[in-house]
Amino acid sequence: MTFPFARERGYFPIVNEKIQLSSCSQSALSMQVQEAIAAYMDTLRYTGMDWNLWMDKVEEAKGQFARLINASPEEIAVLSSVSDCASSVATALDFSGERNQIVTTEMDFPSIGHVWLAQQKRGAQVQFIPSADSVIPLAYYSESVNEQTLITSIPHVSYYNGFKQDVQQIAQIVHEKGSYLFVDAYQSAGSVKIDVKAMDIDFLAAGVQKYMLGIPGIAFLYVRKEVAEKLTPVVTGWFGRVSPFAFDIKHLDFAQAARRFETGTPPMINGYAAAASIGMLNEIGVDRIEAYLQSLSRTAIAYAQEKGLRVMSPLDLSQKAANTAIYIPQAAKAEAILKEKGILVSARNDVIRIAPHFYNTEQEVKAAIDALAALGNQ
Repeated sequence: MTFPFARERGYFPIVNEKIQLSSCSQSALSMQVQEAIAAYMDTLRYTGMDWNLWMDKVEEAKGQFARLINASPEEIAVLSSVSDCASSVATALDFSGERNQIVTTEMDFPSIGHVWLAQQKRGAQVQFIPSADSVIPLAYYSESVNEQTLITSIPHVSYYNGFKQDVQQIAQIVHEKGSYLFVDAYQSAGSVKIDVKAMDIDFLAAGVQKYMLGIPGIAFLYVRKEVAEKLTPVVTGWFGRVSPFAFDIKHLDFAQAARRFETGTPPMINGYAAAASIGMLNEIGVDRIEAYLQSLSRTAIAYAQEKGLRVMSPLDLSQKAANTAIYIPQAAKAEAILKEKGILVSARNDVIRIAPHFYNTEQEVKAAIDALAALGNQ
């Protein structure tokens, strides 16, 4: 396979020293992101503060994310984590009526489930859709979502094994029952094409440190404009106001569209990093990235099976994103051993996740699988 990203690979210094296949947890750091962080530090060092410049950079990051998912910038709110995004949405919903059910899945990341469970004190009834052979059949949504469901929460891609859901089909099912759709795109944004309009999504949240090539501490919340205007957040702060710098302590108003979901001062340094990292993705094109990562998935599955390893990810590439999960009983120990060998992968429960990005090569994927296979022979 011809490597199509030779020039872009040069942006990531770590590839000269290690094999970093941990984008499901933390991606490699690019020179562009390092330079953006340094630029922010320079403003602290030489000007002390520059609120207008900082906010412009955060707005630039917001705009880049909006472009990435085919939304308008006014439909994007900036928060600090996906948990914050989910909490902001959850506390804006009213569970006092007959439509008080939350449907979520056993494959959601635990913190998302915890956010929904926390709403039980406010009258919410929470139902978990189970998985079957590490995937969720579409029929399960038809069976679980009903006229009492207020919101349905799904992961676009599973953090555990890379299972990728058909969001557009799920949206059709839940919307026919009158439910909102919340999508956790932390494991997909930057590696899988997302079009919130075509997919008919109401809420979507994603952090930047994984496939969006940034650093921890910033997340984006998409809220469909028509939905945002119907909701009044309870989790709020001065950036959720119409005029944050009016400093009116006695008047609670809410900005238009998604900005009403913003809270306190945005994480400025993370905004600088996000503007650079997501800008790179938009320049390269997620279509190209997704096609290449699919070819790496094909290699990972076939080579792991050849080496006698058990693949926990879907074997059907149409149901799979970049993460290939391999069953390793002592996964945390295996992660540490591979790290000593200069191979960075990510353990979750009983799997090692091999999660490449566009800067990785087929040879690196095979090297990681060789290292895992060798552990079984020790």
